[in-house]
This record gives sequence, structure tokens and C-alpha cells, in this order.
Amino acid sequence: MGAYTLKRLFALIPVLFIVSIVVFLITRLTPGSPAAIILGQGASPEQIAALSKQMGLDEPVVNQYFIWLSNIFHGDFGYSYFLNKPVLGAIWDNVGPTVSLAILAQIFGVAFALLFGIYAAKHKGTIRDESIMGASLLGISIPSFLLGSFLILLFAVQLRIFPVSGYVPLNAGLFEYLKYLVLPTITLGAIQAALITRMTRSSLLDTISENFVKTAKAKGLNERTIMLKHTLRVSFLPILTVIGESFAGLVTGAAVTESLFNIPGLGQLIVSSIERRDYALIQGAVLLITVAYVVINLVVDLLYAVIDPRVRNSYHD
Repeated sequence: MGAYTLKRLFALIPVLFIVSIVVFLITRLTPGSPAAIILGQGASPEQIAALSKQMGLDEPVVNQYFIWLSNIFHGDFGYSYFLNKPVLGAIWDNVGPTVSLAILAQIFGVAFALLFGIYAAKHKGTIRDESIMGASLLGISIPSFLLGSFLILLFAVQLRIFPVSGYVPLNAGLFEYLKYLVLPTITLGAIQAALITRMTRSSLLDTISENFVKTAKAKGLNERTIMLKHTLRVSFLPILTVIGESFAGLVTGAAVTESLFNIPGLGQLIVSSIERRDYALIQGAVLLITVAYVVINLVVDLLYAVIDPRVRNSYHD
């Protein structure tokens, strides 16, 4: 298993290398000069050229890339002239809200998905099953910004139960912290819940017809024990895959929800940096998010061995 882990870690190198090239080229091909945006419309060409030289943008693109890559190997992801701070510092200041929102949304999504997925599988073909599947299809189909707007209108504007937008850190108090994150959590977690619900139901139905389930029933085990201890464990690998993919997507794709609820997370940071043509911040944030995405998927792969001994044995073959 250790060899498998090392193999996967080494496989990250070409992935990150390709991502670094792509994101670097995209920033350079985007119209607009960072120096011109910083100095404003009244800046002279000479002033723009001087600031561009200070930022290293007068070098050939190939040279700029290798200078940036060399600095990364030394732990320097660049400097944001717009925020007047290092890129790593800017990312660290904004990573907390994104991680908080992603974790809460995932807990919300997985809890409801397993509950309703198991319930739908147990009542296959009934009106309860069809209702859950219809609701999950709606959850997958509705855009997050539309659901979020509806939640804001109902619970923040009309009922005034939750705040319209904003973010309060955990050190301000658990109640205030959760109050600001309830609506974003539901907005972001609803799609995950719908997707995982459908996968849970489908995976369970594929396993229920297996011989070991029939044997467990013949031994007189109760239905709950069979479903939770035997069927769900065998069915959990595809469910875990969807959970891992969805969590990685939550971490990397919360920009719309963060913008809608004015949460100062990574998504909103990247959107604003694109508008400002903040090359260093865009490159550093995308590269680190790619690392997070791949690492999350690696952790999911390693969890396979914990859940299913057959996978663990295959690592030693």
C-alpha cells in the first residue's frame, strides 16, 4: 500500500506541471495589463511600462514562466500587488471560509443522502421511492444561484430568520458562525445530497440481489442489520467515490455561492483576482486548488482499502 501511495504521489508531478503551464498561459493571453489596471486610466505609457518592468512582465513569456516555477520550488508563489501581500498570505486569509462551507455542505449532503438513499432502496417502486427520486432530480437540475436566491428571499428577507449575506468566523461564537453559514450550506450541499442519494439507492439495489444478502435473510437477521452492516458496506465504494468527487468539487467550485452570499472565501478571491488581472494570485490559487483536488481523490482511493479488504489485497499483488 505504501508503494501504491508513492506511485500516486509521483503521478501528481506531471499533472501539476501541465496545470501550471495552462494557467500561466491563460493569464498571459487574457486581454488587459495588470500594471494599467493598478495605475488607472490616467496613467501614462511610461508609468505603465515602468510598473510592468517592476512586476517582471517585460520579460519573455517563457522566461516569466520558469522564473515563477523556480520561485515555487523555493516556496515563493509570488506577490499580489493589488492586495499588497504575498500570494500564500492572501490565500491563507481566505481559505478558512471556503473550507468551513465545504465541510458543512458535505456533512449536510452526505447525512441526508444516506438517509434518503437507504430509505428509497428499502421502498423501491413505491410512491415514497418515486418522491425521493423526483426530489433528487430537482436538486441536481436547479442551479445553485437560483436555489440560493430563493433561500435568501424566503428565510432572510421574508421570515428574517437568517442574515442575507456575510461571514462570521468561528471565534466569534458557534451560534453566529453557523447562523451565517446555514443558507450557503443548504445551497451548496443540496446538489451533493441529490447526487449522492441517487448513487446510494442505485448501489444498494445492485447489492440487495446478491447471494450473501439472501443468506443473511435466511439466517433470520433483521432488515436494519442486513442493510446497514452488510449491504451498505459492500455498496459503499461507488458511494465513496461520489462523496470524494463532490467534496473536491465543493472546495474548488464554491465561487458562485460565495459571491451570492458575500463570503470572503477562495472562490470570491479568484473571481476578484481575475477581474483585476492579478496574475500571481490567479496562478498560485489555481495551482494550490489543483493540489487539494488531487490529494482529496488520493485519500478517497486509500480509503477504499479500509472499507473493502479485496482492494487492500490488490495493493500487495
